[in-house]
This record gives sequence, structure tokens and C-alpha cells, in this order.
Amino acid sequence: MSTKPQTIAQFFKRFPNDEACLQHLFDVRFGQGFECPRCERESKWFRIKAERAFSCQWCGHHLHPTVGTPFEKSRTSLQSWFYAIFLFTTTRNGVAAKELERQLGVTYKTAWRMADLIRKHMADVDGDKPIGGIGKVVEADETFIGGEARGKGSGFKKNKTIVFGMLERDGDVVTEVVRNRGVNSLVPQVLRHVERGSEVHTDELGTYGYLKIEGYRHHSVNHSAGEHVRGHVGVNGIEGFWAQLKRSISGTHIHVSGKHLWKYAKEAEYRFNRRNRPETMFDELVHSFGPLPQQSD
Repeated sequence: MSTKPQTIAQFFKRFPNDEACLQHLFDVRFGQGFECPRCERESKWFRIKAERAFSCQWCGHHLHPTVGTPFEKSRTSLQSWFYAIFLFTTTRNGVAAKELERQLGVTYKTAWRMADLIRKHMADVDGDKPIGGIGKVVEADETFIGGEARGKGSGFKKNKTIVFGMLERDGDVVTEVVRNRGVNSLVPQVLRHVERGSEVHTDELGTYGYLKIEGYRHHSVNHSAGEHVRGHVGVNGIEGFWAQLKRSISGTHIHVSGKHLWKYAKEAEYRFNRRNRPETMFDELVHSFGPLPQQSD
């Protein structure tokens, strides 16, 4: 099986128009033979041309494949939505709303909303399943992103947002925006995302000393003393992830507000967690949606 994302030519061959996109949504969410919610009979479903819907052969009940998806209330074509998702999954550093505006021929407001909903969808699909476990090493670290320059030429920024990350070596990463670096902010995130019994590596921040009390094997390196690795102890993996996230923000988006930063971090998280299977990124996003909603005619 190919380990490369599909090409633009392959994308348009697969989804040449809105009808192909809508049929895809119907197939992955319902499919022929789906039991009608109204008459409770396995049915053959017929396309209703006047709307994005399919009708039950028995009672005429309508199914709307876009309900409960990012495309539900959008007047933008489904093909444009699918192509935007394609761009998000084939571009290493993400896609700016301005780029979507140019490529899709939509307004900037529409492009921004599409990008925002796609990032939220990436976060939902990626999920936050626990990482680590007995015999596993998890690196934990926090970083400061964004902010406004304080004083001309000072090189220092205020109002930075703190993002906390936990990375299982050779595994997945989980990110969370936190209020501060205190015990009540960081330790609950470890408890939520990292299985007890894991070996957790951090820097010298005193907050992490509480991890042993919570049942983790804790080791640290002292960055302030110039120590970056000691034997197998270190946080180089999570620091590499931070470097990639910051390159994406500074190179593609220039600036991201603290309010929306969590979505950009989750986008980077989604992409990182599929680094060894990039060919699955697009299909996961156009196959995976929330629970099927209750629909009425």
C-alpha cells in the first residue's frame, strides 16, 4: 500500500464534483440497506436532486448526509470543502485562510470559517486516547507561543500563551493550552492523558516533582545547567514538535491569537500522529464524523 498522500490529479479523479462528494458522505455514514429511522425497514435510498438528501424507498423519509458534519450549514460546494481538507492533509506547515481564499475563490470570511471548522474536526478525529503505560517513556514539556512585543527592539513578548505537550517516544503527542505552569495546571493534564506507571521525562521545573506522588517514574534534565540529555533521559522529542509547531505558525500564519491557539496545536498534533502513515490523513477526515444525528423530513 502507498505511504504517500494522494496527488491533486488523484483527488479530482476521485471527487470530480459535488455529487461524488455527497455520495461519498452517504456511503460512509449510511449506505444502501441502511435501516430507515422512521419505518425501521432496511431500505434502498434514492437521491433527491433538489437538496443534499436521499429518500427511503418505503416511506419517503429523508436522510441528509451533511448533517452533523462541518459542511452542514455551508453554502460552499462540497468539492471545495473536500479540496480544503486535501490541502490541510498534504501541506506540511498548514494552510492559511488567505491561501484557501485564493485557491477556492471564496471570501476571506468563508475561508477562515472553513479552516476553523476543519481544525476542530481534526481535533475530534484525532481524539485524546491515553498514551504511555508500563515500560513506556513519555516526554512532557511546556512552551510559550505568540504574544505582543514589549518595547521596541526588546526581543521580549508579553501575553504569551502556554501550551503543554506530552509525547510518547515513537508514539503519539497530546497538547493542551494551560493557564500557567503550576501544579494545578500541569499535573491534572498528565493524569488525564498519561497512564500511571509510565516513565515521564521533563526539564527541571519543580512542578513535575509531584508526578512521583501520582504513580509515575519521573526523571528530569537540568536545562539551566546546560544539560539537555543524560543517558536515555531527555525531552528532545517534544522540543522537536514545538519547533515544528512554531515554524508552522510563524511561516504560514504569522500570528495566532491565544483564543484560537489550541486548534492550531491540535492540527499539528493530528499531522504529527500520522507522520508514519500520511496516506491516511485525508480519508480519516472524510470518513469520520460524530454519532449519526436524528433527522426529520
